[in-house]
Amino acid sequence: MPTDVPDDVTTKRDRDTVSATAVVESTPEEIFEFLRRPANHAVISGDGSVRDTTGGDERLAAGSRFGMKMKIGVPYRVSSKVREFEENRTIAWSHFGGHRWRWVLEPTGAGATRVTETFDQSTAVFPPGLRLAGFPKRHEANVARSVANLRDHFAR
Repeated sequence: MPTDVPDDVTTKRDRDTVSATAVVESTPEEIFEFLRRPANHAVISGDGSVRDTTGGDERLAAGSRFGMKMKIGVPYRVSSKVREFEENRTIAWSHFGGHRWRWVLEPTGAGATRVTETFDQSTAVFPPGLRLAGFPKRHEANVARSVANLRDHFAR
């Protein structure tokens, strides 16, 4: 699991959230289309835990459900649901734990987009348990790397 934060990615953390932001050289529409497809999530996984899809909607919309193959030590599967959805601006999902992964896209002009990913445990079933486990700090490098991976994908 990476522990470093790329130089060109800004992070911010408070009691229940950690965010990472970078400028991606692509339009919000192109980035959103990429993010809304679970098959692409392994490409951007900051800690490498996302492996593949297991089913569900191929192109996410409000209320969509999708499954992912994961691995943190041992392989497992998780099902998630889209909780926030604003076309070309915001998409967020959560699984059984209730905490969310949110992506926000803001056009900067000239075809670039400010992209922010946030891990938000305020919506979790039991936020104090996550705090005791060291979150959200434990996800700081992960969200930073996810944003950097997205940036790098569009730089190609």
